[in-house]
Amino acid sequence: MPGEPSADVLEAGPLTAGLRPDDRELLLDLLRLPTAGPLETGPGAPLPLLPEALERYARAAAGLGLAELHRGAPAEAELDRPDVPLTVRDAVAGTPGFLACQPSLVLRLGPELPRAATVMFNVHLDTVAGLEPVGFDGRRFTGRGAIDAKGPAVALLAGVRAAVAAEPRLGREVAVLVQAVSGEEGGAMGVFGTRPLVGAGHVGALNVFCEPTGLRYLPRATAAATARLRVLGEDAIDDCPGAGHNATVLLGFLAQHLARELGAAPGPRDPVCVAGMGTGPLHNRVYGSGELLLNLPYRDAGSGRRAEAAVEAAVRSGLEAFRRAFAGLPEFARTTADCARITRLDWPKRGLPVLDNRHPELEELLARRAGIARMPDAEPAFTCDAIWAADLPDDAFTVVLGPGDLGANRAHAAGEFAEAAQLDGFASAVARLLVAFARHRP
Repeated sequence: MPGEPSADVLEAGPLTAGLRPDDRELLLDLLRLPTAGPLETGPGAPLPLLPEALERYARAAAGLGLAELHRGAPAEAELDRPDVPLTVRDAVAGTPGFLACQPSLVLRLGPELPRAATVMFNVHLDTVAGLEPVGFDGRRFTGRGAIDAKGPAVALLAGVRAAVAAEPRLGREVAVLVQAVSGEEGGAMGVFGTRPLVGAGHVGALNVFCEPTGLRYLPRATAAATARLRVLGEDAIDDCPGAGHNATVLLGFLAQHLARELGAAPGPRDPVCVAGMGTGPLHNRVYGSGELLLNLPYRDAGSGRRAEAAVEAAVRSGLEAFRRAFAGLPEFARTTADCARITRLDWPKRGLPVLDNRHPELEELLARRAGIARMPDAEPAFTCDAIWAADLPDDAFTVVLGPGDLGANRAHAAGEFAEAAQLDGFASAVARLLVAFARHRP
């Protein structure tokens, strides 16, 4: 059955792993620390306690023999790149301590060895915003990050511990790297957490990004672009609504037009999210300015470019449709006449890489020797930091693997949880993977 280890892995007896009482305490400690970054919590919110979370994680890892190689954030100059989302660049420039409060950590078991003899795990300790009650009832952990991804981070250490006990080559002939990163959530896309670590060479022949996949390995990860429509017009009072530009009506019309046009596009396509819109909160004025956001995930660079072109065409046709629909209404005459001039489309995020890789030998190792099934190609991938492994050499292989399910475990919603059995299952999968790699690596 999928998820069951093969006889090759079990030649020394059953290999299972699970969280011990001290692991459970570590996870509860991490869950109690608010680690949502400033991009999630917004201006004026308390800074995240990511440095404290990394310290506790590093102490626990040191007890297993993992030495610290790196702790910190990149220099601001490293983020002056076109593939860094505009929200990140603005936050770096305008939020004191933005990078300092979001460091990342690299740990290593064993000496520095060639990439061919190294396995890397990446797990993020930042979370989405919104505090959740923290607890463990003997069966289920609750709290923000329980499944995404503090629970998997602790289970990862439990798996490493079990693997080392079962296979003496680990830590001697095979090195294990652990990246514990920030900047995965909030639309940061790993640009100041994972990207610089991968660029610095903290990678292996097999690279595992710990995200919920139901314990099936996924060799793909999508990226996403963000389109922003802004209306930059003039306000008016409610007594003379036609004296200004009505950004609310214009953006509302464009939101519906874009949803129809992009949703009805022929042929295979990635889903488009017509997302947040804002103009103003009051009833007694006409707002002349506002913005509308769209999120466009894509599977490959070609589909990303096609999605961008489709948005640009839909905006043009939407403005023309708005003129036709509202030209005869006095309250909107000025908005109709000026709609093309006052509407701007820009791209706060675009040009990110996409992961889609193959490696027959390591895929056989995962499936046959470690008992970890591949996620069917028909099931959709999702966006995560694994995209930054897309440009690694062909002899490296990158997968996304973790316990649970983003939706079913309510990863970004109220009530986030992780079953203890799910975390134990992931720990066991990590142990089997490491033992299989040490015994049978290509």
